[in-house]
This record gives sequence, structure tokens and C-alpha cells, in this order.
Amino acid sequence: MPEGNIALPAMRVSYEAGSLDESSLASTWHEQLQRWLDEAVGAGLAEPNAMVLATADPQGRPSSRTVLCKGLDERGVVFFTNYTSQKSHDLRATRYASATFPWFGMQRQVSVRGPVEKVDPAETTAYWEGRPRGSQIGAWASPQSRVVADRHALEAALSAVERRFADAEKVPVPPHWGGWRIRPEVVEFWQGRRDRMHDRLRFRAVADGWRVERLAP
Repeated sequence: MPEGNIALPAMRVSYEAGSLDESSLASTWHEQLQRWLDEAVGAGLAEPNAMVLATADPQGRPSSRTVLCKGLDERGVVFFTNYTSQKSHDLRATRYASATFPWFGMQRQVSVRGPVEKVDPAETTAYWEGRPRGSQIGAWASPQSRVVADRHALEAALSAVERRFADAEKVPVPPHWGGWRIRPEVVEFWQGRRDRMHDRLRFRAVADGWRVERLAP
């Protein structure tokens, strides 16, 4: 066995920070997710709104990356990105995604899975106008997911965009940029427990609303 992997089999944490039962759940998945998100913020976790987004291409080959959740309500969870990126190509092809909030510091995670839709342009604009100007410039400059020659090429593109909008009070939303919303069919709340007997409670969409189910760990 390679020396660098010797410790891996022995690495484990005993999850004893909390529990999750049906009586403690909020009445809706989005209220429960907001509750846990608020608690993650209150606990001082780094990037509490970060979620690992998983997509698949038309051939079913998966890929994942971390994005930031920027919207949460009864309709779903929202993130913003370049519409020419690999993730957006996948989403246009399959119209389906999943995302996981990995709150390791609280021994919790939440997974959301369902069809996706582009958010309304007005919603994109409202979010865009609150972004730092540097992030706005970067969204114009970066050909996200495409091969570039080197770092200098990116810096040159950024400088060109800065010059382009130097006299503009506001930087407009790029036509290739906007939001995606995952409209959940399934939302699972996971709380780590001792001896790997974790609590897993799932909201699942059914014909007359939502059903809460407990899953074996």
C-alpha cells in the first residue's frame, strides 16, 4: 500500500452532535432547509450556502462542482452561472440535477434532487445588481469551462472588459449569464449519529403534496 494512503482506512469520526426525528421537522422542506441553513450561518461554518451540484451529460456521464445557493423558497433552490458552461450544457440536455449542502462542522447534510428551469430574467437582474462590480466584470470576461491559453489570456480578457465598461455607472447582465432553479422532487435531511446509525428523513413529492419518510442509514 502506498505510504500516503496508510492512514485512510483508520480515518473516521464518531457523529454525536445531534439527532433528527419526525416531530422536530418543519412543516415544509424549504422551511426545514432554511432552518438548518440559518443554524449553519449561526455556527460560523465557512460558505454555509455552498452546495455540490451534480449534473450529467446526454450520455449519462456525471460531473460535480461546488456552487453557491443564492435563492431558496417553496419553488426550489437557485444558483447563478454562465449559460455556456459545462454545467449549463448538461442542464439544458437533461433538465435535471441534484445538489448537496455539506455541513461537516454540524455533522449534517441536505440533498435536493429534481428538474431544473432557468429563473426569470427579472430575478437574474435583481441578483446581478447586488453583485460586486469585480464579479460582474469577471462574468463578462470568463469563457467559463472553455480551454484558454494561459493565465495571461484571462487577465487580458478581464482588462478588456474593464476598459469597455470604464465609463458605465452600471455593468449590464451578460446575455450568456443567469440563474438556474432546481425544483425538488426529493429533499433529504441527514444527521450523523453514533455507530453510523444516521438519521435520514426525506420529503418526497406525491400527488397530493409531500410525504415524509425515514430511510435506513
